[in-house]
Amino acid sequence: MTVTKSYRGTRTERLMVLKLLKSGFHHQTIFHDLYIKKAGNQYCQIDLVVATKVGIIVLEIKKYNGWIFGYANQNHWTQVLAYGREKYRFYNPILQNKKHIEDLRKQLPQFQNVPFYSVIVFFGNCSFRNLDYVPNNTFLVKSSRAIKIIKEILEQNEQVKYANKREIVDLLISASLNGDNDKIKETHVENIKRYFGR
Repeated sequence: MTVTKSYRGTRTERLMVLKLLKSGFHHQTIFHDLYIKKAGNQYCQIDLVVATKVGIIVLEIKKYNGWIFGYANQNHWTQVLAYGREKYRFYNPILQNKKHIEDLRKQLPQFQNVPFYSVIVFFGNCSFRNLDYVPNNTFLVKSSRAIKIIKEILEQNEQVKYANKREIVDLLISASLNGDNDKIKETHVENIKRYFGR
């Protein structure tokens, strides 16, 4: 794989990278396992970013089995397994990726004029139950339909005039390289534990 090292990210993230590569996306437009610096020595971790002619596509990759219940504006969704006998709550990935996009937008002034698209990809044998009110430019898909949705985004939106492509690429490369820095990763994990009280 030419995008990131094989030990970076999750197996499903790397599978998504391979899907993109096999579908003709150039490896230099795909950025995996990024750590974006925020205020107060904090970082947000983004699974995948694809820089395209119509804007920046930010992907959040999940792997779940069972039924998935939740609303787009709810903080938590529920995974139901074993015909309802097991239930697990998890943070709403639509809100999670929305925050990632907000953090990424703050990195460069030119990002204020660039469209961002949020794509949440679910691997695993899951089905969505009564998930609705999905916001504009947000796409919730099973892994089998992910490439189709990304291609639709490319076909149905106008080409962007980037002020400075090099600046964007440099930022995304730098954020990806941050993931090789153990100190940054440790800081990020500690911040998550603090935030969720674990």
